[in-house]
Amino acid sequence: MNRLFRNACLPILISLLLAGCDKDPKQNRPKPAALTVTTTVVNESIWQDHLEALGTTAANESVLITAKVTETVVRVNFEDGDLVEAGQVLVDLSGRAELAGLEEARAAYREAEQQMHRQQQLTDQKLVPASQLDTQRAAVDSAKARLDATRARLSDRVITAPFSGVLGFRRVSPGTLVTPGTTITSLDDISLIKLDFSIPESYLRALAAGQAISAHSAAYPGRDFTGVVRTLGSRVDPITRAIAVRAEIANGDHALRPGMLLTVDLWQPQRRALAIPEIAVVQVAREAFVFRLQSDHTVARVLVTLGLRRNAEVEVLSGLHAGDRIVVDGTIKLRPGSLIEDVTAATSAATAGDADSARNR
Repeated sequence: MNRLFRNACLPILISLLLAGCDKDPKQNRPKPAALTVTTTVVNESIWQDHLEALGTTAANESVLITAKVTETVVRVNFEDGDLVEAGQVLVDLSGRAELAGLEEARAAYREAEQQMHRQQQLTDQKLVPASQLDTQRAAVDSAKARLDATRARLSDRVITAPFSGVLGFRRVSPGTLVTPGTTITSLDDISLIKLDFSIPESYLRALAAGQAISAHSAAYPGRDFTGVVRTLGSRVDPITRAIAVRAEIANGDHALRPGMLLTVDLWQPQRRALAIPEIAVVQVAREAFVFRLQSDHTVARVLVTLGLRRNAEVEVLSGLHAGDRIVVDGTIKLRPGSLIEDVTAATSAATAGDADSARNR
């Protein structure tokens, strides 16, 4: 009985097993849910490269005012920090002996000239030989030379400003005995400021005289000091592999002073470049890639070569083309071939609605 039952059921079991094997298990699997992301279209934009460096300011002209002779200071004609013009008298030194010598030399010169005029009249009347007139002319020249020498020595005792500028601290007082080389004060022309900084040699090709720069100082937050590059150094430093650059900045209000530290932005000519948001880039070791949308609503991983960065954007040198749509938010959960749902329009509408609500409050 049992054997007959088993013989009857065996074909039925085999048929059921074969029927079950004919079904595709994949047909019963649920389709993966689409991943929500936001996207953007890759477009060309105006790109202006710039380099950053630290620079030190210097005066357009700078000099230490010193004495040339050993004398006593009679009068000081300036105060600390005065603005002076070129030729303005700063210090008078005692020169009584030189003044007396000047008067003596001036009198000798006048006497020699008078004698020459008399000799000229006598020579015209042929009362004296012409050789006497020549001798007197030589005497006049000699007296004139002595007078000029005395004036030069006296001028060393009157110290004047060689150019217009701002004076530093006064280092002498009336009665001070000065010697050659004694510092009296400093003088700086700061109507124009020179800014010296260094740029790596790899950027040498991008440098040229006439390029615009902007500089910033911690003393004046938010203020831009604009200028131009004037000169490039003739040599690259073999140790730092950098080249010295000198720029000039107009300083009419005297805000900048020599010796200040400025942050320098060196701007390059404008150009067109592909730029994408930095958050769209996935960095793995030395490789960078983005997820590009396909026509079937899936994404493909695209290797990109990146350039310079600015304001949360990065330049794309290769890997993408204008018009490509890439994923911005949601890249962390994506894999090549992932199905996505683009919610960019909905996110933008929600953001605009929040902004309108905030304005209406």
